[in-house]
Amino acid sequence: MKKKIILAYSGGLDSTVCIPWLKENQDCDVIAVCVDLGQTADWKAIQKQALACGASAFYAADAKKEYVEDYLWPVLKAGAVYENKNFLGTATARSLVAKVLIEYARKEKASAIAHGSACKGNEQGRLDPGLAALAPDLEIIAPWRVWRLKSREDAIRYLARRKLPVPVKKKKNYNIDSNLWFTSFDGLELDDVSAEPLYKKLLQRTVTPEKAPNKPVYVEIEFEKGIPTALNGKKMDGNALINALNKTGGANGIGITDLIENDTNGNKVRTVYETPGGSILHYAHQELESLCLDRQTFSYKQQVSLKFGKLVYRGKWFSPLREALCAFVDRTQKNINGKVKVKLYKGSISAAGVSSPNSLYTADTAGAAAGKAPAKSASKAKPAGNKGKAASGKGKPAKK
Repeated sequence: MKKKIILAYSGGLDSTVCIPWLKENQDCDVIAVCVDLGQTADWKAIQKQALACGASAFYAADAKKEYVEDYLWPVLKAGAVYENKNFLGTATARSLVAKVLIEYARKEKASAIAHGSACKGNEQGRLDPGLAALAPDLEIIAPWRVWRLKSREDAIRYLARRKLPVPVKKKKNYNIDSNLWFTSFDGLELDDVSAEPLYKKLLQRTVTPEKAPNKPVYVEIEFEKGIPTALNGKKMDGNALINALNKTGGANGIGITDLIENDTNGNKVRTVYETPGGSILHYAHQELESLCLDRQTFSYKQQVSLKFGKLVYRGKWFSPLREALCAFVDRTQKNINGKVKVKLYKGSISAAGVSSPNSLYTADTAGAAAGKAPAKSASKAKPAGNKGKAASGKGKPAKK
């Protein structure tokens, strides 16, 4: 019986050229697996491409619900953002892709998992830790580490010599990654950090702020235990809610980020991100936490958010530390319930009101802190939430 290898397949050049290379060098059956995380894709065309290049089978695994509930919501509740601007769309996606690939490897009784991630950049450093953590018995094959192909041009020639279809329309284009949460771009003029991105050329889901409407748009998001559950008074599942915010945020120029970040190898890389819905959700969630978390918890959670973001970015989703941090975060979210209204205007997000049954804010103590005479003594004030326990304000206001 031939060896079976599960290939992480996207339909792009790097994963496509892996199919004939694996068959020739491993004497195996290649099973191509695409993971649907909400990216725009023609699955029938991708399946046709994979089979034409020699895959023995093709699967498109719908993992959108799992992605939102088990990956995006934990990141949102943690307030995890890498280097202040990266909302971790790629990093969370790769962790789930690793999990799904293993599920298909068990189903097909495969002995190895392969991927077309290049040696440079973050991707091998994210997929491999997830695969090794969940299935240490499976071989990991990354052809870019061992084959003689050195460039995209080499890969194109490799397919052309075998008269196989080449999934490249342009010889030069941005490197693009995308799913429900985000779209990212690197390459071409972005490699010159002194040059402004050609936004008119690259943006896919967002208009530039200059092209956004001249009137602000208001949206209201309701949270339950830190998870968004309703938009403008309408209950929605996570997938629908993110898509709706992507549409509204994109139309108002929200979520465009030009970031020079430190990648998993310690290199500086420049990437442009579009994260309209995610940007709105992170902003709104933080507003609600500011209202409902006590000072000590809020302060310590900021440290946890930073560590959480670094772990996820570096492919450590399945580490015991990330799981432990999630347990802390979940405890902090018990009282993160309420509604947040935000104003979207030409690329900016601003608060337009927040309310919660677990609010720790009281007008009396706020007035006293500002030097105003309180309507009632601070010791008698009862904040609405946390079972009536006062967050602060015992005793009399300080004398001037």
